[in-house]
Amino acid sequence: MQKSLRIGQILYTNVLPVYYYFEQAKFEDRIEFILQVPAQLNLAMAKGEIDMGPISSFSYAEHASQYVALADLSVSAKGRVGSLFLFSKKPIEQLNGAKIALTNTSATTVNLLKIVLHKFYEYEIAYVTQEPNLAQMLQGADAALLIGDDAIAAERTAKDLHVYDLGELWHRFTGYSMTFAIWALRRAVIAEHYDLIAEVHASFLASKKKTKADPGPLVDYVCAHFGGTKEEWIRYFAGLQHDFGEGQRVGLEYYYRCAAELGLLAAPATVELWQADGHKTNITLAR
Repeated sequence: MQKSLRIGQILYTNVLPVYYYFEQAKFEDRIEFILQVPAQLNLAMAKGEIDMGPISSFSYAEHASQYVALADLSVSAKGRVGSLFLFSKKPIEQLNGAKIALTNTSATTVNLLKIVLHKFYEYEIAYVTQEPNLAQMLQGADAALLIGDDAIAAERTAKDLHVYDLGELWHRFTGYSMTFAIWALRRAVIAEHYDLIAEVHASFLASKKKTKADPGPLVDYVCAHFGGTKEEWIRYFAGLQHDFGEGQRVGLEYYYRCAAELGLLAAPATVELWQADGHKTNITLAR
């Protein structure tokens, strides 16, 4: 039997608070989960192969006319993220004219790095995109960008490298939060699956709330499956924000304006939220 709603899930621990207590059995005959890295989910959403799920916030902006965002869900941080790292052979102050290897699993963070280096540092950089393997990336480059669990694992052993957290760099120059992923929903499926979407959205919010109230079981799970210590994971999850409020909106829309200024986006985007009661709010930033 064909399931009625296809939901993407990022293959990274940073979204687990939203999924850990999700009532999957309740929806077993109605939804299909598709696990991929962000770049794959971005493409699948754009092609209509996935109906809902966390995608790169940059990809949301590229397809804003086709998507709305599920209210109060994101992967954001104000300052250190702990899973988005630039690994460099020399200090960032010496990277003008450098060659940087970019992971092929990201959209938002790749363009965030370009904004930081070109707009804030005013550097000229040559880029190459590669599979997320730090040793191989650094063979022919001065620095390498990794995200997600690849970045977490690499950071544990990057003893001789300069390591920069992209969330910290963004906050240092702007003072804003940065939203890396948004739970997007294709406008084309809303009318047909409205009630089911509302149920799924409510379950995501309930999972987020329960995990925030008691992160212990999630921390035990990630320790068992991804290594590291409880202290590391407690600190990591505490630094992430899975809400989407005014602070996240302001920072994200400023990011969109910076991206458009550098020609990375055709135009700045705003975020339209879809709420579980069906009320849609067009969020715009005062100019």
